[in-house]
Parts: sequence; structure tokens; C-alpha cells
Amino acid sequence: MSDDLDGWGGAEFVLAADRLDTPDVVEAADPGDTLRQVASAAAQVRTALRSCAETDLSGFAADGRPRAIVVAGMGGSGLAGEMLNAMAGLSSPVQVVVSQAERLPGWVGAADAVVAVSCSGSTPETLAIATEAARRGCRLAGVGAEGSPLHRVAEQARAPFVPVVPPGLSRGGAGGSSPPGPAMLPRSMLWAVAVPLLVIAERIGVARIGTDVYELAASRLEEVSHQCRPASESFVNPGKSLALDLVGELPMVWGTSALSGVAARRFASQLQENAKYPAIYGVLPEAAHSQVAAFDGPFAPRSSRLSAAEPSPGAEDISDLPGWDLDYEDAEPASGFTALRLILIADPDEDQRVAAQRAAVIELAGQRGVGISELGMDGEHPLVRLAGVIQLADYASVYLAIASGIDPGQTVAIRDLRTRIE
Repeated sequence: MSDDLDGWGGAEFVLAADRLDTPDVVEAADPGDTLRQVASAAAQVRTALRSCAETDLSGFAADGRPRAIVVAGMGGSGLAGEMLNAMAGLSSPVQVVVSQAERLPGWVGAADAVVAVSCSGSTPETLAIATEAARRGCRLAGVGAEGSPLHRVAEQARAPFVPVVPPGLSRGGAGGSSPPGPAMLPRSMLWAVAVPLLVIAERIGVARIGTDVYELAASRLEEVSHQCRPASESFVNPGKSLALDLVGELPMVWGTSALSGVAARRFASQLQENAKYPAIYGVLPEAAHSQVAAFDGPFAPRSSRLSAAEPSPGAEDISDLPGWDLDYEDAEPASGFTALRLILIADPDEDQRVAAQRAAVIELAGQRGVGISELGMDGEHPLVRLAGVIQLADYASVYLAIASGIDPGQTVAIRDLRTRIE
């Protein structure tokens, strides 16, 4: 298969589908066992709940509610804070702020709580904020790898620390008799870092979840994992089908609420990290005021571009410039550009106006020749709705990598960049 995905045609698409439906090829293309890591999501939820139960979180209680919760975390750890923010909603009595920097906002002080989240426990930005939070007298909690630098910061501050335990291992690292597999990727450990944060927030009355809801979310994760298992062929496997929709196209992922916006951001991030695909994410209604303009650009196959309103003749008439041709009325597909693919993640709790926007966007995209993939969120509780669509998106991102001949677990560019800045 060509390494160049520009201009993918029928033969290349068939080859991509064949790769996904050949078990030996899937296994060989995923040497880091990323698919297995994605499948561990339900186990992460249950393991994290046990870790929380074994941790003294008595300092976080409803009768000592902080003014604000600052969640410090990068990548998936930061996304855990956005999950909390979306579930808490505008009616939350406590402000939730996600910090992805090396400094706390100036207003944060002793009246606030800071939860430092890092799967590895060694993220420099998160360590800096945890240290600063302890110095300012904030109520601090840590979530990360046991024995890590973040764990030591929490111990020095006498703050609670919830260890992130990979599924299949007991707290303290004592696993079963099977040999250890490839190291868990932080981006595959979203639920391991998110659940402790949600438990802490629930203890102080910022979120309403409960044991039953966590189990429903775990069950939804298992259900999607079964549907998307590698042995399931692409025509009945929603993860593989979604991946094939994206082959050779430029993904633009939109949510229709704060909650589905979190799922959209997760999908775009996983496409970048697993499939090495550039991806854009947005949320309606904001995306309708900005990103929709891309439907009139060179990445839209039947873009109207500049034909809708040609400039009047004059000294600054752009049509007088050499090399400019404003005649696009033939509406032929754009050539030389990767076509856009819009992925809409619809939340049943979306605003009525947003629902109307979503319908109009679908119509407009069809008119411009922009492909559409719609993902529906399902479930009464926001956590369950997030679980289903995030798990599907995680599988699709890994399958897209495999379909494109890319190892989803490799992180060469990230490592190369890190060596240049350390």
C-alpha cells in the first residue's frame, strides 16, 4: 500500500478494508497491543473505583466544599477535567477549571482544591502546578503512577494520592502469573485517571454519579468493545466501519453540546496520536460561526468557494491579479486536496436551536460534497453516554492507523520533540 493517502481510490479502499478484516495483519500492525489497551477500558473503571476505596479521601467532603476545583493535566489527563466540567454543568455550585499550563491562575488560593492528574506521574507541567498548589495552601490531591514524582509531591504535602493501576495488576504492582505485556500508553488510560477525579468531585457534591452508574458505564464500554473486537468484520464492526469512512479524508469532528464536545475533542486527539492523522474538533453552535466556512474552501469537493459573490471591477479587483480564476460554477470536485469528512457527535440533550443547526449542517455538507458520519450518544446518564461514543472513537482511531499501515502505538515525533526541549 502506498504511504501517500492523497487521492485514495477504490482499490486502495478495498486494500484498507482487507487489512482490517485479516486477523494476522491486524495483529502484526499493532505490535504495542493498542487494541488490547483500548479493550481494557471497563476494567480501568472498576480498578480505579477499588483504588479510590483504598485511599483516604476524607479531606474531600460536601461540608468542606471548595470555591473551585482546578484540574491540572495534559492530554488525556486534562480531558478527564473536561469530562467533569461537562457533567457538572452550568448549575454546578463549584467552578471547575482545567489547567494545561505550568502555572496556576493567580486567583487560586487556600479556598480552592487542586487535583493534579498525570498517568505517568511525571508530566512536568502537572508536577509544577502540584508543587505550586501545595505552596499556596490549596487542598491538593494527586492521581498518577504509584512511586512517581507526583506521588512524592503529594506525600510531602500530606495530600491524598490515588494510584493509577493498570488493569490486571493489584495495587502495589503484584500481578498475576502471566508475563507482562507492552507498557500501557497514557492515552489508553483515560478511564483510569478520570474515575478518581469524578469520585473526588462526587464527594464534594459537584457531580452525581453513584456506584450503579459507574457499573453501567463499564458495561457500555464492554458492549462497544465486543462490537469492535478485531475478529468482527468491518461490515458489522462499527469501529472498523468508521475508520474506513475516514481513510484518505480530513476529519472535522463536531459535538452538539458541552458533553459531546468532550467526545469530539477526544476523537480528534486519538486520531492524531493513534492514526497520526490531523484532525479538527469543534462544538456547535460555535463551529457554525467559524469552522463551517471550510465548506467553501479547497477541501470541500463541490465547494462554491468564491463564485457566490464575485468582486465588482475596480482597482482592488482580485480577478485582475495574474493566476486568479474565479469561475467555479462547474462545481467539479476539487483536485489536489484531501476531502473533508465531518463527524457529528449528537447528544440527545442538545439545545433545540443546536439540533436545527445540526440538521442544516448535514444538508449544507451534502450540497458541498463533504462526507458525513453521525455518531449518536445513548444513555440516561452523561457518563454512560460519554463511555459509549469515546470507546467507539478510540477503536476507530486505532483501526484507521492499521488500515493506513501505521503502528498506532509508536510515538517517535513526540519523543523527538521531547529530546529537543529537555
